[in-house]
Amino acid sequence: MADCVCVVSEFRAGNFRRVSFEVASEGRRVADALGLPLYGIAVGSGVSDKAEELGFYGVDKVFVADDAALEHYVAETYVPVMAEIIQGLNPAAILLPASVDGKDLSARLAARLQAGLAQDCTEVVCENGVLKAKRPIFAGKCLAWCEWSQGALPMISCRPNVMDCKAADASRKAAVEKVDAAVPEARSRALSVDLDTSGKVELTEAEIIVSGGRGMKGPENFTILEELARELGAAVGASRAAVDAGWRPHSDQVGQTGKVVNPNLYIAVGISGAIQHLAGMGSSKFIVAVNKDPEAPIFSKADFGVVEDLFNFVPVFTEEVRVLKSTC
Repeated sequence: MADCVCVVSEFRAGNFRRVSFEVASEGRRVADALGLPLYGIAVGSGVSDKAEELGFYGVDKVFVADDAALEHYVAETYVPVMAEIIQGLNPAAILLPASVDGKDLSARLAARLQAGLAQDCTEVVCENGVLKAKRPIFAGKCLAWCEWSQGALPMISCRPNVMDCKAADASRKAAVEKVDAAVPEARSRALSVDLDTSGKVELTEAEIIVSGGRGMKGPENFTILEELARELGAAVGASRAAVDAGWRPHSDQVGQTGKVVNPNLYIAVGISGAIQHLAGMGSSKFIVAVNKDPEAPIFSKADFGVVEDLFNFVPVFTEEVRVLKSTC
């Protein structure tokens, strides 16, 4: 008989990433459906002071491994520590983020714990005590429902910005228990982490993204998208064509070989809509496409389409946003 539902958080640069709260919220729903408590795992350097915040989103108790050697994600240190904690909890299911680090972590943990991993899931349901998880396959062209055989330990990595996040309840703080887990000496280590300090919104956590493609015609023209993004409080992304041309850094690339994003609003400007790009943004809640070619594939995926030269439309649209903001 399982004792809990377990969620794994992601702690970076002194704070929990938003996806940790989304996973905690989803874990709360699963735990309630199974009639079990929800336990969280927080690993990092300085995480003890923040651990109780997971309780705002439904976690009952947080098991913390706080060590200077865990400041940066390194598989050789994180996986043994987390596996040791999880093995002592006897969970009915494990949920964790499908972030860049989370995908690596979940695969390694699943192998070590002999768990059945459903990666990059967009929906989790519990029917009569049986868990099911939905995940995109074949570059997002199909959706598969996953179930686990009797006796298997379900492990579910949740796609960021998809699961409904509970409203934070600051009066509900989680109990915190520090775990004296032995941190192994790794053969590799992070020498430094190049964090973007320019004030830009991180793509994978942005609620609004404005992306440009080959239709931008050059790197200098991305300034019009950056101006629109500033007015909307959005992040700026790019298609693979724009990145391959050297117009934007790879960190801005959205798509199968770039970042998978799930904002509330995705504005695709001058992007034709190749399947590789759709795989990276197709699950956005609302998609707006701006392209002068009415036959562009992006329109088949868009909720709203604008058939117009982007150089005529975007500046006017930006000004309308600015005017609207001034009247609110």
